[in-house]
Amino acid sequence: MASRPHTPPLPRLFKAVVVTCIAVGASHLVLSDTLRFALVGQASAALGAPTGYGEAQVFTTALLNTALVMPLVLWTGMRLGGERQPGAMVLVGSVGWIVAVWNGIDGLDDSFGAILPVRSLALVVGVTALSSLVRRRSPAAPSAPCAPADPSAPIRPGNVSETTPAS
Repeated sequence: MASRPHTPPLPRLFKAVVVTCIAVGASHLVLSDTLRFALVGQASAALGAPTGYGEAQVFTTALLNTALVMPLVLWTGMRLGGERQPGAMVLVGSVGWIVAVWNGIDGLDDSFGAILPVRSLALVVGVTALSSLVRRRSPAAPSAPCAPADPSAPIRPGNVSETTPAS
């Protein structure tokens, strides 16, 4: 089975930018919507009608969900785009997303409709897209024995086995 040739760097980079933007958007949506439940829970508890889930539970769920959405969307998007080895991109994008959320979570946790700092989002998209250009070297295929260049060349006595018919 012949392997497909690698995608040239520019189309791969373009695919990576598009997929990373989608992944960042999806992860941010999951994070901000889940954190909204925490704010609603705080408000309802302050009004005397608790919702049944705690703020810490919702906060932890938000962080776990957003950390799971990013690698899933990156991997799926690049595989659907025809790329075979998105591992480095998924790793860099996931770590970059966790760091961006870690640095900007205070702004999201305090108000409705807030977004993470645009600079950190752009940095995550840029670094993740650039990491898509990193590829592992594929292992060299084992070389098959070469046939003689001239098919009419005589068989040397050292190359004759007992199963070769005598001529």
